[in-house]
Amino acid sequence: MALSSPKPIPIPTLTVLDVPIHQTDMATALTQIDTFVQSGVPHHIVTADASMLVIAHEDAELKQIVQSADLITPDGAGLLWASKRLKQPLQERVSGVVLVEKLCALSPERGYRLYFLGAAPHVAEQAGEQMRTKYPGAHIVGTRDGFFTADDLPALLEEIRSARPDILCVALGIPKQEKFIAQHKAALGVPVLIGVGGTFDVLSGNLRRAPLWMQRLNLEWLWRLLQNPTKISKVKLLPRFVQLVRQHHK
Repeated sequence: MALSSPKPIPIPTLTVLDVPIHQTDMATALTQIDTFVQSGVPHHIVTADASMLVIAHEDAELKQIVQSADLITPDGAGLLWASKRLKQPLQERVSGVVLVEKLCALSPERGYRLYFLGAAPHVAEQAGEQMRTKYPGAHIVGTRDGFFTADDLPALLEEIRSARPDILCVALGIPKQEKFIAQHKAALGVPVLIGVGGTFDVLSGNLRRAPLWMQRLNLEWLWRLLQNPTKISKVKLLPRFVQLVRQHHK
C-alpha cells in the first residue's frame, strides 16, 4: 500500500513466566501493526492471557513461539494482576476481540485487507458479514472455518495467498493457532498474523461482550464463562497461573 506510515515504536516489555509482554496500550499496538502492514514482511502478533502462559510453561514449543513473536499484547485480568505484583503495571488490556474490530474499523481508511480463519462452521463468515455491515468499506477478503484436515491444507494456504490479505486472523484456540501461524507464516507471506481465540464468536453476534462495568472490573472472564460453560477448562488455569507467578517471581 502506498500510504505513509509511522516508524516502528520500540516498546518496553516486562517478563512474566519467562515470556516477554509488551507494555503497550491499544493505540500503540494499532500504530505498530500499521508499520508491520506497510513492511510487507510477516509479523506474528500474540494476544497473551494467563491461560496461554500456563500452557506455555508446560509446552516448550509454544513458549518459544511466543517468545519470538513480534508483538505480544496483554489480554486478560491475570496479566494485569501479575504486572502490578512485579511493580511494572500494564496500562490496559489489549484483547484480540477489540484489536480485530478496531482493525476492521480502520480498514476502509487504511485499506487493510483482512482474512478470518477458524471457529465453527459459518461463524467466521458471519463475523465478516457483521464487520462489513458495521464498518462499510471494510475489506474482509476471505473467511474459512477451522474444520480442515492435513489434506485440505495446501488448498487452504493457496486460497489465503490468493486473497492477498494484509492481516490474517486465526481462531483455532491456544496453542493450535500459534503453532499454525509459526509453521505457515513464511509460506503465506501475510504481513500480520494474529491468533484471536474466540473473537469471531463475539464479532458474529453469537456471543455478547460483557457489560462495561464487568469489563472495567476485569470480570469479562466470568461473563464468558456464564455464556459458555465449556470455557471452564480455561478458567481453571487461573489459579495455576497465580501459583506459578508467586513461585517464579518471589
